[in-house]
Amino acid sequence: MRIEEPLLHILACPEDKGPLFYVESESILYNPRLKRSYPVVDGIPVMLIQEASAVSDQEHARIQQVIESHGIKPTFSR
Repeated sequence: MRIEEPLLHILACPEDKGPLFYVESESILYNPRLKRSYPVVDGIPVMLIQEASAVSDQEHARIQQVIESHGIKPTFSR
């Protein structure tokens, strides 16, 4: 299930308040600055810091490649 566009454009990381990348194929919202992913369950983002997953350097590089290859834009621009 996909996140609705109006919601997607206002989502920010609960920790650093910056934009996220919605990697729909992996059902995550990704913060590359903190190397942290937030799950999306049935189209609902789980934006709790304690529910986030730390991402290894190798996984970070892989997710960045997915973001770049699919032209995924951040949820908003500063």
